[in-house]
Amino acid sequence: MRAALLQMTSSDDPAQNLATMRGMLGRARDEGAQIALTPEVCNCVSMDRGHQAEVLRPEDADEVLAGLRAAAAELGIWVLAGSLALKAEPPETRFVNRSFLISPEGEIAARYDKMHMFDVQVSETETYRESSGYAPGGRAVLADTPLGTFGLSICYDVRFAYLYRALAQAGAQVLTVPAAFSPGTGPMHWQPLLQARAIETGCYVLAPAQTGQHAARAGRSRKTYGHSMVISPWGEVLLDAGTDPGVFCVDLDMGAVDEARRKVPALSHDRQFEGPA
Repeated sequence: MRAALLQMTSSDDPAQNLATMRGMLGRARDEGAQIALTPEVCNCVSMDRGHQAEVLRPEDADEVLAGLRAAAAELGIWVLAGSLALKAEPPETRFVNRSFLISPEGEIAARYDKMHMFDVQVSETETYRESSGYAPGGRAVLADTPLGTFGLSICYDVRFAYLYRALAQAGAQVLTVPAAFSPGTGPMHWQPLLQARAIETGCYVLAPAQTGQHAARAGRSRKTYGHSMVISPWGEVLLDAGTDPGVFCVDLDMGAVDEARRKVPALSHDRQFEGPA
C-alpha cells in the first residue's frame, strides 16, 4: 500500500481549506498513493467558538465533506478526512470532531467521533478545554478495506493505549492518528507515543498533522507542531515530515504486521488481574 500524508496549515475558512486539500489530493494520486490522509480539523482551525458557529455545518450539509467525497471519486483513491469539525445533531449544542474514511467511489466507509477531549493546561499561556466546545464520541471504529483493516482515532486519543489495543485485537492492521498537536507537548511526547502505540499493537501508525501558525481571530491564534509521521509495526520511524506543509508518500509492506506479531505475540498474552488495593 502506498499512503500519502497531507501536512497542512489549515485556516479558519473551510472553502479555502477544501481548495488546498483538493490540490494536495491530486498530487498524492499523481505520486501513486492509494490512500491519502488529512490532519485533524482540516476544515477549520479556530480558537473562536463564535466563528466556528458561523462557518461550521452539520455532516449532511458540510461542503468540505461533500468536496472530499467528490475528490475521492474523481481521483479513484481512498481518503481519510482526518477529522472535520461539525455541528452535532440536536439536542447536542456542542460540535463534534469526526473522522471519515471515504472510498474511491466517494462513499463514507466509516466515521469516528473523537472520544478523549483535550482538557489540559500545557503552560501558563497555553490552555485547552476541548470538552467545552466538542461532544466526545463513545464508540471505537474499525474499517475493513481492500488495502487493509484500519482502526480510527484522533490526536489526544493517542495517550490512551487501551483504545489501540482493543482496535488491534479486533483486527486493525493500520492505526490512524490525525492530529493538531500542541508544540508545548510535541517535542517530548508526539513521536514516543506514536512509536509506543505501534510497538504495543504490531500495527502501522499513520499520523498526518497540522503544522505552523494558524489564522488569528478575536485576538486568539493557534500554533501546531507538525511532524506528520509513519511508524512501522516494529516501531521504526518511516517518515518524519518536519514542519513544512506538503504531501508525503510512504510505501507500506502489510506483511510486516504479521511478522511483528509473530515475533512478539503480545496481543494474545493478556491476563486477568486484581486491581491495586
